[in-house]
Amino acid sequence: MKRNIFVAAAFVAILFSSCAKKTSALKIGVIQLVEHPALDNNYKGFIDGLAEAGYVAGENIVIDYENAQGEQSNCVTIAQKLVNDKSDLIFAIATPAAQAVANQTSEIPILVSSVTDPASAQLVNSNEHPGVNVSGTSDLTPCAAQMDLLKRLFPNAKKIGMLFCSSEENSRFQVNLAEAQCDVLGLEYVEATVSNTNEVQQVVQSLVGKVDAIYAPTDNMIASTMATVALVTTPNKIPVMCGEEGMVQSGGLCTFGINYYELGKQTAKMAVAILRDGKNPADMPIQYLEKCDFSYNADTARELGIVFPGDLLEDSYNAL
Repeated sequence: MKRNIFVAAAFVAILFSSCAKKTSALKIGVIQLVEHPALDNNYKGFIDGLAEAGYVAGENIVIDYENAQGEQSNCVTIAQKLVNDKSDLIFAIATPAAQAVANQTSEIPILVSSVTDPASAQLVNSNEHPGVNVSGTSDLTPCAAQMDLLKRLFPNAKKIGMLFCSSEENSRFQVNLAEAQCDVLGLEYVEATVSNTNEVQQVVQSLVGKVDAIYAPTDNMIASTMATVALVTTPNKIPVMCGEEGMVQSGGLCTFGINYYELGKQTAKMAVAILRDGKNPADMPIQYLEKCDFSYNADTARELGIVFPGDLLEDSYNAL
């Protein structure tokens, strides 16, 4: 009888010990706006960066990954869930996702990424001094340099189509920068906006014969439908200068931009500073990637009959 009691007590002790280990794991909630290569790589870089710092999913952290599939209403529902689940930290990928979760809590630390300008998106008081429970990394691309590259590659181009979603604050911010550089370069431009994915093909088709090239910033809606864009632009010999590499991979011509995987890893370092070192997001300035790279789609270039200058290719890290 005593032996049975001892065995039972040992079993209960092991059970409680196991539960204690499980409950001690940190909970990290992740909300991603939509699936496309840039945001997917951003998430992967974040997870890999955490692992490199010793925070491994299934061991000492629990990751609750949620994808809103491009729907704002889903963002709100997911944000409420992650807050109600008392996440220790929330990682929000893309502006609408970040805004949704920031509206739900002022206490849980939030790190954002794939957000061009957190300040103009009203996520922080300023990019230098957030002052709230939100910080993170910006995916601001070198818009002026991208327009310079477009002009260099197509010196005879006169008019550029600006293709973006009218409801994305990030996109408007980038387009304003690109248009300002067009003014410097003496290029005309016309805005072609969409409000949902069903409009993309028709709007791109409306640019045929009216523009010499198209600029598509790091716009989530355009990025997720880039293959559709290419179905119109490539046969009509219209080059598309993209905001980021994933859009190039999906059929755009080229870009001079940031690496979203590395951006995710940089955000992971900020997460470690919060989780391990007790840093406060309010005191952590928004961070930026310093390095940008040229990448191009060899198949698209071939179909358009475009040959890139040799010195440009020497700087390229990825010929897709």
